[in-house]
Amino acid sequence: MNADALFRHSPDGAHPPPPGGAHAAIAVEGLVKRYPGVLALDGVDLSMAAGEVRALLGKNGAGKSTLVKILCGAVRPDAGRIHIGGRQVELASPAVARERGIVTVHQELSLVPELSVAENILLGRWRAAGTRGGLVSPAALVRHVGRFLDDLRLELDPRAKVGQLSVAEQQTVEIARALSYGGKLLILDEPTSSLPAAEVDRLLILVRRLAETGLAVIYVSHRMDEIPRVADSITVLRDGRHVATRPVGDVTTAEIVEMMTGRTATSRRRPKRKASERVVLSVSRLRSGDRVRDVSFDLHQGEILGIVGLLGSGRTELFRCLYGLSGRESGSVKLNGQPLRPRTPRQAIDAGLGFAPEDRKKEGLALGMAVSVNVTLSSPRSISVAGLLSRRKEQRVAEATRTRLAIKTPALRTAVGTLSGGNQQKVILGKCLNARVRVLLLDEPTRGVDVEAKEHIYALLRDLADEGTGIVVVSSEIEELFLVCDRLLVLNSGRVVLDRGVADTDLPAVMAAAMEGDAR
Repeated sequence: MNADALFRHSPDGAHPPPPGGAHAAIAVEGLVKRYPGVLALDGVDLSMAAGEVRALLGKNGAGKSTLVKILCGAVRPDAGRIHIGGRQVELASPAVARERGIVTVHQELSLVPELSVAENILLGRWRAAGTRGGLVSPAALVRHVGRFLDDLRLELDPRAKVGQLSVAEQQTVEIARALSYGGKLLILDEPTSSLPAAEVDRLLILVRRLAETGLAVIYVSHRMDEIPRVADSITVLRDGRHVATRPVGDVTTAEIVEMMTGRTATSRRRPKRKASERVVLSVSRLRSGDRVRDVSFDLHQGEILGIVGLLGSGRTELFRCLYGLSGRESGSVKLNGQPLRPRTPRQAIDAGLGFAPEDRKKEGLALGMAVSVNVTLSSPRSISVAGLLSRRKEQRVAEATRTRLAIKTPALRTAVGTLSGGNQQKVILGKCLNARVRVLLLDEPTRGVDVEAKEHIYALLRDLADEGTGIVVVSSEIEELFLVCDRLLVLNSGRVVLDRGVADTDLPAVMAAAMEGDAR
């Protein structure tokens, strides 16, 4: 059954909606949060009843994370009010939020693998289980947590080492620890992103069972097939604003995608071009780790291929595997017709493959070093004479790169860490181009750069493609991929689920493919 059908027809034994007269477990009014140059939340309202599961949906950058951070006390809003049980509260810190009954389980688990389930659940509060002679009693700790787990009907051994549990069991421990604070509202942030398909159902059943006890749950997820199975209602955010809140049975996947995206980007897209017949990068049945399960595609000379995928889809992991930063379990890769299996980035570069990582400051640049040094880091032979570095050659190559890419810098000796985000990204591109690569892998190349810099980067990519460079771009800004790419590839749970030219698809179709169903 597809996701639209699931939304229209509740499965047998489906959860009833919360009582219409139930008092709000939590309500927020007019939440506003500003960051420099960004209005993250713009007057957001939200109200939930006890025992209700609310799916919080929206694209990357819609404001979901900011709202969650405010509710869990990690961020203070600039304006707005928060009410719990009808009383206005100030959530000045995560500790205060827990005291008020708001507990959060983040996507990245924060457990101590070498400690037991009981020790993790009461971490920092072991004395609450009882002491003997002023010392914590391990037996009392196990008994105390065992009774708590029995009350929740959780099948966990309180004595088991957390590091020996499955990912789903560790997730359950994390939830149990959150609930041990006596929560009234549980926030789950992408709880199934790292779970295998067989364990997803177990978590969804647990969430429904917790809701039946009167616990309100905010469920943040991109996986549309899960929403009708676990949620009573949905709230959609877009560009920091509340778009709609609806009962889960009243909307289809297509309607949710439309609410999340607004207008489609079909009016501004890259003109259709005749693709070259020459394949410069061929990937077949590639598998790497838990995130890249079965990926195949061909990249043609001069083509710009956009890769779309939600968090956990395997986008970044695919690039890191191709570039020699992570291992390959199976599958084959050919670059310009030759087998490619780099064990290091140096080998990938020598073969003609360049990579601009998502975290440019941590992985792409030497921030304290000069622009001239950074743009030549990947091409030492081009600036050497008899094996020795030539500063004259370095300056000549750096000057040519600055001119070609329009890098704005006071001087080539300026530390690259002082440049704007857009100019730092151009330096990374220059580093790749100076290594004379024929295929570029770009992970979020316009993240954190202003509008003007984005236009410059996209124009540069088009020029490089026209010169014959094959380019693969990963971006969370899906609308922008329509402006620069010739073809889009959609990953879902580590597998290709859609491969189409931009002229033959649209934004809702791409979003639906990325979000809908379980490709695992």
